[in-house]
Amino acid sequence: MNFDLTDEQKMIWKMIREFADEEVAPGAEQRDKEKRFPIEIYKKLGDLGLMGLPFSEEYGGGGADAVSFAIVVEELSRACGSAGITYSAHISLGGAPLDMFGTEEQKQKYLRPICTGESMGAFGLTEPNAGSDAGGTETTAVKDGDEWVINGSKCFITNASYAKNLALTAVTDRDGGKKEITAFIVNTDAPGFKVIDNYEKLGLNSSNTTELILEDVRVPEENMLGKRGYGFRQFLATLDGGRIGIGAMGVGIAQAAYEKALAYAQERKQFGQSLSKFQATQFKLADMAMKIDLARTQVYKAAWLKDQGRKFAKEASMAKLYASEICMEVCDQAIQIHGGYGYMKDYHVERFYRDGRLLEIGEGTSEVQRMVIAREIGC
Repeated sequence: MNFDLTDEQKMIWKMIREFADEEVAPGAEQRDKEKRFPIEIYKKLGDLGLMGLPFSEEYGGGGADAVSFAIVVEELSRACGSAGITYSAHISLGGAPLDMFGTEEQKQKYLRPICTGESMGAFGLTEPNAGSDAGGTETTAVKDGDEWVINGSKCFITNASYAKNLALTAVTDRDGGKKEITAFIVNTDAPGFKVIDNYEKLGLNSSNTTELILEDVRVPEENMLGKRGYGFRQFLATLDGGRIGIGAMGVGIAQAAYEKALAYAQERKQFGQSLSKFQATQFKLADMAMKIDLARTQVYKAAWLKDQGRKFAKEASMAKLYASEICMEVCDQAIQIHGGYGYMKDYHVERFYRDGRLLEIGEGTSEVQRMVIAREIGC
């Protein structure tokens, strides 16, 4: 077993860490207050060649691996959770289904703009009545000549305001209680397609979270993504990769909270000595460091398995589940170590706590992850 990063991975890590520290972190608190989506950051990431990092160079991507993707998500999330989720969704939810299931023509037309950063990647699965039960999709697509007419709505969709197109699921047939679900690529400027950006969120305030409304949106037959009736299983496969991104986010946010807590404990004096000299504080910090390291190792393992072309669904669920839950533990303890100051926005750790809370919900709740793991171990 070799836990060393490759030279290419080290180069990517160095580049994204410097970028995150210099370009992303300085304005994170202000962007959170203003709820401002920093499109300029993603344009710069595009200039660095990172917006299509794991996709083929043939489509404008970087040809890198899943471990490199996890590294970039972690470092962006360490600087700003909103930047982390924007990038993770752009790659793993926006670009990945096109890369895995698209035709050559679809990749050239729709994946290339995502790789170059001309368009943000987005993914339309969740609906008001179909969250954890994604098979409960109610959006419909009805064949009309050589087109499909789509009606329905999607909710909690990341990046859609800045996406030129996105893949989404719709019911194309019913057999009693059984639904045939198919995926389609839809242009966001199509007549009848509305993107509504008015959610008031707990955290991740400088990421773009939207509702989609589709009223008689016409999509040509050629925009069907993959095989008819395979939409549900395609998106489950997409989520497996996305969970590596969410796990990396959890590691990044937890790392940021830990670093703030450690620095504060070393500087803050109480009862004549720094907080870091008290065993109670030392134990908190030791547990934080241990859990972050374990979570990172599991995320990298899942990513490595994906890179090897091996099964990784169980490991991705474990990574996502563990990293998201220890993220909340670490952020909670970081606030505790800061005491009253931890409750104040100026010290950042309350933002990490708010941002991290979504990770136990998005791309499969913790309960769903336990269901996936139980299924994978044969329960």
